[in-house]
Amino acid sequence: MIRPANPSILYFGTPVILVSTRNADATFNIAPLSSVFWLGWRCVIGVAATSKTTENILRERECVVNMPSQDMVEHVDRLALTTGADPVPETKARRGYVHHADKFARAGLTPASAGTVRAPRIAECPAQFEARLVSPRRLGEGEADMAGAPFLFELRVTRVWIDDAILMDGASDRVDPLKWRPLLMSFQRFFGLGEELSPSRLATIPERMYRGADFARAQRESAAAT
Repeated sequence: MIRPANPSILYFGTPVILVSTRNADATFNIAPLSSVFWLGWRCVIGVAATSKTTENILRERECVVNMPSQDMVEHVDRLALTTGADPVPETKARRGYVHHADKFARAGLTPASAGTVRAPRIAECPAQFEARLVSPRRLGEGEADMAGAPFLFELRVTRVWIDDAILMDGASDRVDPLKWRPLLMSFQRFFGLGEELSPSRLATIPERMYRGADFARAQRESAAAT
């Protein structure tokens, strides 16, 4: 029977991302997140207001959104309950978070230079998106009881990096969903993808038909940065 319910969280299943940013002292930070979605070459992420990542994005106005594969779960979990903020914000301290200044070392991951932003890419992630901040806003903005709510960051992708291992055979810019196995989070637990259930009629639309102004803008910026 389906009935009204009151779950504390509504994480029914989203991809895990690792957002890498540049600190004020030119060192780097990584935050594991699972509040994310894409439309075209834009991405929206949700980040806690007290996060070091929020501080860095608001100051630098850029980041890299890295997508780990499901076989990177141990690396990702090493970042759980850690924060780059020092001192640890009270809300995080109550939940057991501790400060780690070098998140790359903590996770056993490798920083790699980006082409259009100063934030680092994460070399081990099969998909990496350099991005610039378009607009920040607070969740529940204007509502008195939402003063400490997370930030929503609209990001515009400026360059995409894809591992050859997840591309379609003979293609340089099409990801093969049968090869790509993202790491997913559902109700605070990690999962991977299962087998394909059925083809979709949406797959009859050529992917190039989804290209928009942001795609063309990113190509120009990427060429200029080379």
